[in-house]
Amino acid sequence: MSFPATQDFARTRRIVTADEFSSAFRLRPVQRSAHFVLYVRPNDLANARLGVVVAKRFAPRAVTRNTIKRVTREVFRMSTLPAIDCVVRLSTPVNTKAGPATCSSLKKALRVELLRLFAAAQRPVGSGKASGDNRNRAAAPAATVPAAGESA
Repeated sequence: MSFPATQDFARTRRIVTADEFSSAFRLRPVQRSAHFVLYVRPNDLANARLGVVVAKRFAPRAVTRNTIKRVTREVFRMSTLPAIDCVVRLSTPVNTKAGPATCSSLKKALRVELLRLFAAAQRPVGSGKASGDNRNRAAAPAATVPAAGESA
C-alpha cells in the first residue's frame, strides 16, 4: 500500500523521539550507499516517517549538515513510500573543513544517492530481496563527491 507524496514535512511525518530512533537502529540496515545507511521498519500509521542523523565528525560544518538534512527531506517528500519509518544516517565523511562547505555538485551527488535509497525502500519491507542482492546495487556510487577545491 503506497501513499501519495506530499509537499509537507509535518511533525506526523518525522521521527522525533529517542525511542523511535533506537527501535529503527536495532534493525539491520536495509540499504547502503557511498555516504548513507538506510534503516527501515514498518509502522502502523497512515504515512511514512523520516529521521535523519548527520554526525559532526562526518560533516564538520553546520552548513554542510543542514544541507544534507535539507536534501534528504526534499527527496523524502517527493518519494511515494508505504507506511514505514525511515532513518537515514550519514556513515562516511562528506567533506573536510578545508574544502567548500557546500556546492551544487555535492548536492547533486547526495540527491542521487538518496533517490536510490528511497527507491529501494519503496519495495515491501518484509521481502527477502531488500537486504540481499539489491544492497550491492545501491552501494555503487553514482557520482563522486568533489574533493576540496574542485568544482563541478
